[in-house]
Amino acid sequence: MTHTIDYSALTDPVSKQEVATFKAETRASGATWGSGALVQGLAIGCAALVIAAVAIVLVGTFVSVSVNAFAASGSPTSLVGVVFPLLFLAGLVALSVAGIRSALGMGNWEKWMRLSRFAAANQLVFSPSDPDPQYPGAIFGQGRSRKTLDHLRSVTDRFLDIGNYQYVTGSGKNSTTHNWGFMALHLDRRLPHMVLDSTANNSWFGTNLPSTFTKDQALSLEGDFDRYFTLYCPKEYERDALYVFTTDLMALLVDEAAPFDVEIVDDWMFVYSSKRFDPTSAALYQRLFRIIDTVGAKTLSQTDRYVDERVGTFAANTVAPQGQRLKKGVPVAAIVAGLVFGAIWLLPQIMDAFD
Repeated sequence: MTHTIDYSALTDPVSKQEVATFKAETRASGATWGSGALVQGLAIGCAALVIAAVAIVLVGTFVSVSVNAFAASGSPTSLVGVVFPLLFLAGLVALSVAGIRSALGMGNWEKWMRLSRFAAANQLVFSPSDPDPQYPGAIFGQGRSRKTLDHLRSVTDRFLDIGNYQYVTGSGKNSTTHNWGFMALHLDRRLPHMVLDSTANNSWFGTNLPSTFTKDQALSLEGDFDRYFTLYCPKEYERDALYVFTTDLMALLVDEAAPFDVEIVDDWMFVYSSKRFDPTSAALYQRLFRIIDTVGAKTLSQTDRYVDERVGTFAANTVAPQGQRLKKGVPVAAIVAGLVFGAIWLLPQIMDAFD
């Protein structure tokens, strides 16, 4: 499963005329994302114009009053009241123009053109944005407003999916938008649920993943592998995990995938980055395809005869219920937050007791 990838679309220089031609051809072709970008951009652009117009009226009124006051009194203070609003107005206009350009996708079209060309050269299909992909992995199904961005999928051979994933948690002022880079590779066999939590991207509170797993499911592997990853597998599936994660696969994971979290669930292997992928970085895609050609290929060959002994038949290609999903744990951050809240709540009562 070795890929020969043409990265020239991501690295070759492009002209403004090429981008303009691509934009016109995309919209003329009836591509939904081309027309969608136009409609969304126009809507945001119109909103920016309305805000700018209101501000111009308000600032213009203030300037007019200041000019009249200066004419009547000749006071320099009144002149300052003219200069600063005018500077504010000039800055507002500049920001509005920049906002409208961004809303119209002027900064995105070059990226989209490069990714479209990259996809066409490598038997992939590109989409700037797609709905929730309904994958079973740890980052998927979280929050709301779920979507994939800068999305590349294979159209031939084994199914492959690379992109950025976004979802929103909380509401109102407390809402947070979460962004992940991900890669999904379809496997031949259904396997027990296993997570390789990279130690390189953890915080003081532990894993960066939105899902945590109970510590009794952590399995220590030989050598210094535990310095790079914490492996979680369902209880009583330790032998199955050792069957999959052989010494050579562990070495490939350390060499190629150490900065990322890796999850195997059902017949999928996912690679996660807690930071968005740079969608026009040739170096990024070189690394991801190297992971596919090494870690992915080894995982496929190592598991092509896997059978869950609790099921017993190769043809079933399934895992017993107790091995299909890891048991969730309580995030350390949530425990710390609870302790802090409890301490704050108890502190006044303790102080009252000593009064």
